Amino acid sequence: MASDRFVNANGLRLHYIDYGNDGAPWVVCVHGLTANAHNFDALAPHLAAKYHVISVDVRGRGDSNWGPPTEYLNQNYVTDLAKMLEELGVVRASLIGTSMGGIISMMYAGGWTDRVDRLVINDIGPEIDPAGMARIASYVGTAPERFKDIGEVVKYYKENYPAMAKLADSVVADQVKWSVKPGTDGALLWKMDPNVRRPLRGATAQQRFDLWVPYARIACPTLIVRGADSDILDRATASRMCKVLRQAKVLEVPGVGHAPSLTEVESLRAIREFFGV
Repeated sequence: MASDRFVNANGLRLHYIDYGNDGAPWVVCVHGLTANAHNFDALAPHLAAKYHVISVDVRGRGDSNWGPPTEYLNQNYVTDLAKMLEELGVVRASLIGTSMGGIISMMYAGGWTDRVDRLVINDIGPEIDPAGMARIASYVGTAPERFKDIGEVVKYYKENYPAMAKLADSVVADQVKWSVKPGTDGALLWKMDPNVRRPLRGATAQQRFDLWVPYARIACPTLIVRGADSDILDRATASRMCKVLRQAKVLEVPGVGHAPSLTEVESLRAIREFFGV
């Protein structure tokens, strides 16, 4: 049974969901830019019989503490992850990262090569398609601060997240309810720190560096999942990722944009094979 747990890392109280199976090899799931740990609720049961699966809330999201406003940077998310795993006594783990979580996972796997068994990178790469980045900056930076009810939250997600556009409202509501919390006036507010959005709103990029450098250091088997209609990870970048890492392979999920849920038939088949479950 899944349980909510917390660990102190780099001065912050960080939340994670523990799906159980103590003593089994670890699988650590890391969500995207505006998401949270619950994004892996549907995937975790497929791995939990053989692995000890946890899903983390990155600082400033979900039920984790908010951090200093100027420190929402990938470099800090990576050191948070490293400290979190150290506090939990995790010596080796496999990582599954979606979008921003994929960048965090790439950086960790390239920096702690002896601590990662397997890596799943979901619809992201060392290079990001500029058009897709502009789309994300547009809807993240201009998101409403509050919503009248969960129906308005669902509408926002279906209008801005391609992977959710085709889902039933009830399915989307069950997923996005974890992203908001009641305000004092009854409205729904984001759980996410507003400061996460501000660099995007002001069109200020994070500190940039060449992600091909940590990527090239990755030593473990790597599965790259790409939505066939993705505007974030283009096919040429995915192909180059496989040339740089001989142990990498790509799965394209048909009819899906950014980012696959990892519960599509094709995704599940590939992930189950990759993890031997």
